[in-house]
Amino acid sequence: MIPPLVLEIVMATTRTGNRSINSVVAAVFGATYVLVGLAGFFVSDTVADTNDNTLLGFEVNHLHNATHLLIGLALLAASRRTESARKTNLVIGAVYLLLAVLGPFIEDTSANVFALNGADHVLHLLSGALLVGVALLADKHARSRTTV
Repeated sequence: MIPPLVLEIVMATTRTGNRSINSVVAAVFGATYVLVGLAGFFVSDTVADTNDNTLLGFEVNHLHNATHLLIGLALLAASRRTESARKTNLVIGAVYLLLAVLGPFIEDTSANVFALNGADHVLHLLSGALLVGVALLADKHARSRTTV
């Protein structure tokens, strides 16, 4: 479910200055994920194991950190153009929603190589909903202009 405030912002405006909402969201999420990925390397000491190394309540390992870096870089790269930002927001958001659903089932198994925990599941659900919501609802004028 997309928070009502997010829907209001998306519906009220489709551009933020010279950048589209999808571009801004991709840039903000991208920068955040790059910073979190980098910070995670300072607190984790394993590659693909679950452990007690946490960053703000989120369990991390080097594989988890590298994944955050790659996702962040993909979002930053895509943020340069509205359509690429929209597509990337949609794909990454959908993957996060899927991970939010599947994550709790793998959390206590040997398949949990990313060191996922409950905090991750909530963040994946919220991030996924926001990214998918923005991708589907914002910047409709840019899509209609390019498809005509």
